[in-house]
Amino acid sequence: MQKTGIRRARTVDELTAAGPLFDGPALPEASARFLRTPGHHLFLAYEDDAPVGFVSGVETIHPDKGVEMFLYELSVAEAYRHRGIGRSLVEALAALARERGCYGMWVGVDTDNAPALATYRGAGGRDGGGCAVVEWSFV
Repeated sequence: MQKTGIRRARTVDELTAAGPLFDGPALPEASARFLRTPGHHLFLAYEDDAPVGFVSGVETIHPDKGVEMFLYELSVAEAYRHRGIGRSLVEALAALARERGCYGMWVGVDTDNAPALATYRGAGGRDGGGCAVVEWSFV
């Protein structure tokens, strides 16, 4: 098995092991549903067989646009930041998006999140202009 590098998550156990990278522990039922849902993707970055980062993306489709990749979330463990891991994860998702015929990829990011902006720009992204985030909470 590859000790270091980026690979696609395929099992609930992989997602559970990556739990410290998420906002909270990976939920087994949600993880299983994520993995079996077409168009949902998650790559993990490993160092010495330990997950140190992830990027998730969801393919979205619209009748007048076709399919695009929404970069849902990116995280790299603090001790592993500034090594190009985040950029490599974004590039892996972008490569998958191209492979799957997506016309583009996008991510929402706070304008004051300099580390995220630097990562996305370093992976070839460009600013698409300002935007506001409007949320609905159902819990």
